[in-house]
Amino acid sequence: MVFGLEKSIMTKKIQDKKIAIVCDWIKDWGGAELVLSQLLEIFPEADIYSSVFFQEDNPVFEGRKVYTSFIQKIPFFNRSHKLALLLRPQAFESFDLSKYDVVISSTSAESKGVITKPDCLQISYCHTPTRYFWSHYDEYLNMMEFGILNPLWKWLMPKLIDSLRKWDYAAAQRPDYFIANSHNTAARIKKYYNRESEVIYPCLNTAEFLWPHPQPLSLKERGDFYLAVGRCIPYKKFELLVETFNKNWKKLIIATNTPNALYKKLKSISCDNIEWKMQLSRNEIVDLYARAKCFVFPPEEDFWLVPIEAQLVWTPVIAYGKWWALETVIADFSNPSPALPFKGKGERLATWLFFEEQTVESLNKAIEKFETMEFDFEAIKQHAMQFDQSVFKQQIVDFISDKLYNKKV
Repeated sequence: MVFGLEKSIMTKKIQDKKIAIVCDWIKDWGGAELVLSQLLEIFPEADIYSSVFFQEDNPVFEGRKVYTSFIQKIPFFNRSHKLALLLRPQAFESFDLSKYDVVISSTSAESKGVITKPDCLQISYCHTPTRYFWSHYDEYLNMMEFGILNPLWKWLMPKLIDSLRKWDYAAAQRPDYFIANSHNTAARIKKYYNRESEVIYPCLNTAEFLWPHPQPLSLKERGDFYLAVGRCIPYKKFELLVETFNKNWKKLIIATNTPNALYKKLKSISCDNIEWKMQLSRNEIVDLYARAKCFVFPPEEDFWLVPIEAQLVWTPVIAYGKWWALETVIADFSNPSPALPFKGKGERLATWLFFEEQTVESLNKAIEKFETMEFDFEAIKQHAMQFDQSVFKQQIVDFISDKLYNKKV
């Protein structure tokens, strides 16, 4: 049974199918989990498979059957996806998915490696090829979070990485089709897995962002703070934010849900102008977006919805100008889109600002420039509206319907 789209011959093909949705782990709540929640809305009768599950109180999973692997019962390993790294290949291969006609993995790690029957349509929605095996291996190796076990892991991983990469490559050959969350991810899928993919961008329920401010606040009405939101993990570059705002002494709020060792380290070295907020509600985060003078986005990311969330409440963004940011956002003040309105005398209002290098100097330069600029709040909002979840849902249904038709399952 699919959500309320217009019925067609191909969508009817989905309605009678037994569907499973597989994901790497279900613990925190981020972009991958948001995609999962939308897949569950599309397929409300689908079963869920995950290595571990710790979102029992989340209404998204109310009344849903969630099957977990043997890792769920192993203390310490079940709470750390890094610690369970060597166990997940076996965990996903052990799932019996023989009763399903369609299996969809939402993955940035090992869940694409499930084994299905020959006539099952297997699709992988890929957020990125496994970072700690491929694109960010060196960074993860240098930023292990195992405490006293760090030296052991740093010694062990180089000895295991070849076999882990071979398994990951072999696992990536199992899906019939790949969907990439961005063109950057599609290029990585081709590079590391030698697979073609179709791009379908993750999207948001834009209606959620009508609260608490139905109209944009001017820069004078906003709070005098910059904002960052996300998991406190190495590649999100919160360390760069702390170093930058320790130097410029401007007010920064960082909202996160990961009270890990890196969070404790960064909080301990943060100056008084940096405020950390932990485990905020969804409404509290949206309110912060609306009141911030600017959202700061420092990582090199495949696709991240948080800057789009900020734009939905008319908030400008300073972003590291690389990868997905370059394919999904409106050009900045210095290189504006022809579609943007004129401020006067040939000068256009700004919507977005990039910084060129992940350094304190480059980010501070962008912040200084930001504070001299004027912004077109309505253009910011209109750009973000193209990422509404209705677009994502329709594209997913059309993709699966087409592949079912062509595959003649």
